[in-house]
Amino acid sequence: MSLTDAQMLDWGWRIPFLVAGPLGLLGLYMRLKLEETPAFQAYSEQIDARESERPGLGTLFRVHWRQLLKCVGLVLVFNVTDYMLLTYMPNYLSVTMGYAETKGLLLIIIVMLVMMPLNVVGGLFSDRLGRRPMIIGACVALMLLSVPCMWLIGTGNDALIFLGLMLLGIALVCFTSSMPSTLPALFYTPVRYSALSIAFNISVSLFGGTTPLITAWLVQKTGDPLVPAYYLMGAALIGLLTMLTVRETAGMPLRGSPPAVANEAEAIALVESGEPVTVDRALPDLPPVAPATVETPAMIRPLAS
Repeated sequence: MSLTDAQMLDWGWRIPFLVAGPLGLLGLYMRLKLEETPAFQAYSEQIDARESERPGLGTLFRVHWRQLLKCVGLVLVFNVTDYMLLTYMPNYLSVTMGYAETKGLLLIIIVMLVMMPLNVVGGLFSDRLGRRPMIIGACVALMLLSVPCMWLIGTGNDALIFLGLMLLGIALVCFTSSMPSTLPALFYTPVRYSALSIAFNISVSLFGGTTPLITAWLVQKTGDPLVPAYYLMGAALIGLLTMLTVRETAGMPLRGSPPAVANEAEAIALVESGEPVTVDRALPDLPPVAPATVETPAMIRPLAS
């Protein structure tokens, strides 16, 4: 079943929102059932008493600016790849290549369906191999394979188009399966929510969401069908250089959290191993906190008799 342009503008555009509604409720249910980390729970319990110590935006940017920039760089390559493959490619296939619009959308849907179980596999590899190898490997793959993938997509052959899209999809899986655990680990507990939300949304707004528009404009102005490949390669280079500055966090406690053990035996083994249990060798240069005033006996006035 297909809708005419008039039907799509009249009521068809509501269908995706109606389908996504139950998925939103499912996501809300899952989020409400997730437990916070012990460090965040402890921090939340003391937040009212420590209101004066809560870092403001000025402190956030002054102390954690390096981590913020790293987050922006990683989100850039993640979302440029995402928007390029899943948002721009259907338009590229139909407008630039003259490929049937329905067939192009169908190929993208198939690629997404294949990616869904691959995310589970990618998550397992991320835990076993580490986040750095996954992300660095994906960036290198994009730098080497973007042009060949666009050649395959440009052939007009259904099978080769699918192969080119699927190769890009596998690179994207490396990001989708490792970034959700990599990005929060960049920040300490008191600033994790605010820092991640600021850096993530700035990067998505400036680089991810604009990818289809800028790429379509560049293709039109240059007439070069390989522009999407060059755009991906530039984003991959930024992601690679950024990830080279990020410490491995797989198997390590979040910044600001103590190491987690399942039982006493694991705790004893951890202590006796002598292995480091923190990501950073030293704490960031935090601003000084005024010491709490403690009353001495001389400062306490006697009660009236």
